[in-house]
Amino acid sequence: MMRVFVGITGASGVIYGIKVLELLRRVGAEVHLSISKTAEKIIQLETDYSASHVKSLADYVWDESDLTAPPASGSFGIDAVAIVPCSTKTLAAVANGITLNLIVRAAEVALKERRRVVLVIRESPLSLVHARNIERAILAGAVVMPASPGFYTKPRTIEELVTAFAGRVLDALGIRHELAPRWEGGSARPGPGRPASSAPF
Repeated sequence: MMRVFVGITGASGVIYGIKVLELLRRVGAEVHLSISKTAEKIIQLETDYSASHVKSLADYVWDESDLTAPPASGSFGIDAVAIVPCSTKTLAAVANGITLNLIVRAAEVALKERRRVVLVIRESPLSLVHARNIERAILAGAVVMPASPGFYTKPRTIEELVTAFAGRVLDALGIRHELAPRWEGGSARPGPGRPASSAPF
């Protein structure tokens, strides 16, 4: 069973983090969750979910200020960390090794232990400061995924769009799954009994 830490921080796009939690639950991962105080407010503003419902999707929930929680130590053995969405403040903290809270600390620990860290930033346009922090995070070993979903799956609803992107986050975490549509090639011919590709070309 893969042990994953998910941080949801105060950026727009909290629905991505919620969908990642739902998919992790479906693949049977052990999920440790921390939601920042600002993110709890944004959950109320942007979705029909309550913070308590989002927390119920995880196996363990840790307060963002609790730096004595197990995920704060490399010896605990978190396999991967996803911060979804990742505010630019959190990005800056991770990129520069500033331990603001448990969410940043979990990412810091995973980086030093050479484990997977995925940062889903949701900001536009980006300043030079943001770009340099993205560069620092990548050089430190993180995977930076801007929340820019693809349209090659021809999504019919926002739910489908979010699910497809959340599936890509699981890919980046190293989790094999078939929970989201994938690109199959624009010129591929479907085999017997298989539906035609949903490619846009």
